[in-house]
Amino acid sequence: MLKNTFIDTAKVMAKGQVTIPKNIRDLLGVSNGDHIAFVVEKGKVHIVNSAVFAMNVLQNQMRNEAQQSQLTSEDDIMDMVKDVRSEIENS
Repeated sequence: MLKNTFIDTAKVMAKGQVTIPKNIRDLLGVSNGDHIAFVVEKGKVHIVNSAVFAMNVLQNQMRNEAQQSQLTSEDDIMDMVKDVRSEIENS
């Protein structure tokens, strides 16, 4: 059950600061100056690389927009791009 799980701990300092252990920073792909996001979901907190999180949110939003616009393949998207370019050129 816990085959791919590991646990690490950190002490909370007076101002609420915590040092993220190196193996966790490596796993998240964060280093000095990077930002992390705390995602609270169903009573649990997930710590994620905020750049990766933002990209995932954007991709999901784009996927939803594409589905609503009935863009289901790359060909559909390419056709839409051609149509938009044509409209811009003709205006």
